[in-house]
Amino acid sequence: MPIPDGFCVDAEAYRIQLAALDLSDFARGVSSAEPATARRAALAMKLGLLDRPIVPQVLDPLLDAWRRLVERTGALTVVRSSALVEDRFGSSFAGQFESYLGLENETDFVTAVSSCWAALWSTRVLRYMATHDASPADTAMAILVQPLVSARVSGGGLSRTADGDMILNATWGLGSAIAQGEVVPDRIVLSRDEQGELALRHTMPGRKFHRVGCAHGTRPVPRALVSRPCLNRTRTLELGRLLRRVEDILGMPVEIEWALDDGGFKLLQARPLHLESAPVPDEIWLRHPGLNGHPAGVGWGSGRACVVNCECELARVAPGDILVTRVAGPALSQILPRVAGVVAELGGSTSHLASLARERGIPMVLGVLDATQRIPDGVQIAVDGVAGVVRWMH
Repeated sequence: MPIPDGFCVDAEAYRIQLAALDLSDFARGVSSAEPATARRAALAMKLGLLDRPIVPQVLDPLLDAWRRLVERTGALTVVRSSALVEDRFGSSFAGQFESYLGLENETDFVTAVSSCWAALWSTRVLRYMATHDASPADTAMAILVQPLVSARVSGGGLSRTADGDMILNATWGLGSAIAQGEVVPDRIVLSRDEQGELALRHTMPGRKFHRVGCAHGTRPVPRALVSRPCLNRTRTLELGRLLRRVEDILGMPVEIEWALDDGGFKLLQARPLHLESAPVPDEIWLRHPGLNGHPAGVGWGSGRACVVNCECELARVAPGDILVTRVAGPALSQILPRVAGVVAELGGSTSHLASLARERGIPMVLGVLDATQRIPDGVQIAVDGVAGVVRWMH
């Protein structure tokens, strides 16, 4: 498969570092039934991994491998967390750990490695693990080190939907804008016949107002490109065939992340895809007007709309509410256990939060234009996470 160059810092390196820092007592303390003890232990783990140097047994071969990679590729570096518990069916950990893009020097590279190790003990990850009966003390963090792909276009893909189609998302520049739910990407639907041959059904252009570049951060997208599709038909079918090959290799429906540079497509990640059969909505809701968006791919639900414009307002969200917000980033994962659905103005079907919603069976519709202004706070609302439709009672 077409993947970037690079190497892995395996889980044993992490275990060697923990043993050298003598942090085992703090690791066990994170599972304490006393919340204050658990918080202090998690903080001690993070500070120990961040503040103390990497032991020579790990650091020397690590830097040697990194220098060879830089010499071989001439590219900036990417450091990506890859915990042993990630990408399992029903617990993807999508967006819960850390990735560092565009690293230019040795100091930044070493800091990024330590930060990925420490991410296993972050508050966000501990909350997520608690909902899956897991503990960071029972696993380990590996790390991927790769050259940064100079992506003209990036995105994600779902190899199957409840209707049997294939979905591709695409945006200009690096794919972090999609993963973080910061843009509305292009939505491309492919169908396949009984022989598995792919056909382009339709492309829904996104609203891609900015792009993420390498070390230069976010830049505006020229007006002419905001709504222009990122992939032509030939490229779309090529990517669809790659996605189908990944599905065949893993032997199950999959979700991927990809990038397109001057050399062609690069596959960056694949994880199991949670699927449910298409729901049958309540007939009464079909009589009400709706807004369309990108479906997250599972579920149908209803509840009181809670319109939130800032994370500081999340305390207003009550159990069973439908969260209506502008940006659906992975930081909102803490709210998923208590909502009946999510509607957001930005984001697409392959964002990290969409992945987390799918594994919980929570209906979500993203990329809904002006949702926070058009949906009144407090009304009864229904979310169809398969059709990508939001309806409310006037």
